[in-house]
Amino acid sequence: MKIPSARAVRQLSLLAAGVLAGQALCLPAYATLGEDFTTVENDRVQMKAQLRTTAAAGYTVHEIQTPTRTVVREYVSAAGKVFAVSWEGPVLPDFRQMLGRYFEEYHSRAGSPRVGRRALVIEGSDLVVHSHGRMRAFHGNAYVQSLLPPNFSVDQIK
Repeated sequence: MKIPSARAVRQLSLLAAGVLAGQALCLPAYATLGEDFTTVENDRVQMKAQLRTTAAAGYTVHEIQTPTRTVVREYVSAAGKVFAVSWEGPVLPDFRQMLGRYFEEYHSRAGSPRVGRRALVIEGSDLVVHSHGRMRAFHGNAYVQSLLPPNFSVDQIK
């Protein structure tokens, strides 16, 4: 058996450190639009975050604050479905997880070129996404129009 050189050991160590750092920086998962409210608790546990719940007329807001100071609000209808999400903080959320089956529509529309730091606004037939910000200061929201509770105004999504 050949003993690895010091250089090979150093390169392997750097590779292992890179993999570990990449895993540590992975973005957490968020509640999924159109899915059941149980995704809220799953998110809180996975993110090791604090959860604050506020009841309103016809819906509930679950606010999750992550250790990285990103705040995600998940809006759940009386029927138990996540109809909207909003975010603010230094890190963008994982849109694939958060938008679920609506991600492909978001991805295809978000791929169009934008100039400068303009906000991303997607207004589809059912999915609406507003995303603004710059590094370390992101905010936005996404909602599904067909899932909005009666008498709910999108201005209530903060």
